[in-house]
Amino acid sequence: MPDLLELAGVSASYGRIQALSGVSLSVPEGSIVALLGSNGAGKTTTLNTISRLVPVQSGSIRFDGKAVESMASHKVVEGGVVQVPEGREVFRDMSVRENLEMGAYRRKDAATVRADFDRVLDYFPKLRDRLQQRAGTLSGGEQQMLLIGRALMARPRLLLLDEPSLGLSPVLVQQIFGIIDRLNKDGLTILLVEQNAAVALSTSSYAYILENGEMALQGASDQLRRDDSVRRTYLGH
Repeated sequence: MPDLLELAGVSASYGRIQALSGVSLSVPEGSIVALLGSNGAGKTTTLNTISRLVPVQSGSIRFDGKAVESMASHKVVEGGVVQVPEGREVFRDMSVRENLEMGAYRRKDAATVRADFDRVLDYFPKLRDRLQQRAGTLSGGEQQMLLIGRALMARPRLLLLDEPSLGLSPVLVQQIFGIIDRLNKDGLTILLVEQNAAVALSTSSYAYILENGEMALQGASDQLRRDDSVRRTYLGH
């Protein structure tokens, strides 16, 4: 499969704090690739550089063969890269319907938007019963579903998922990752940042591990699950 996303030697900083140093990774079209690491390793910063929310100091980012490291963030979204942030960042005072509609606010294809709206509710039937409910009153799992649904309304080709299991019960984690797997089977490419290494390695085909802003390890997910150092450090074995 050709690479839909490729980072080559990407470095980024917050003032004097070096957050990423020479990070390289690739995401083949149609795959789920996991990005693992402890808190502060640079996982979210990596996603934010791809989304153009954090400036790239050096290196290159190519999406579908086009350089995006100097592109405005809204142009990256229009090109098909959509990020689902960690922390349940829904528009709390707006309804579920309004949140979903916000995901398509830059689109002009009204008929297709309506079809995508119905498709999102097929993925997340719980949201169908809560369309008029304020998003801030949803449970944590429902808010995560809404975040992913809102991102899907932008018609992504690449979905950047940041800690989708954070704060959720094991049952809800299983539900969310079941939907992630279904989205991928339906053709969506996904770059997954996740601290739950066991579920991330079970879902992805390939994984990268960051340490202190640098790429420490990479390989097929099945292979990393059997790696003794990975098992000790990230899987608790």
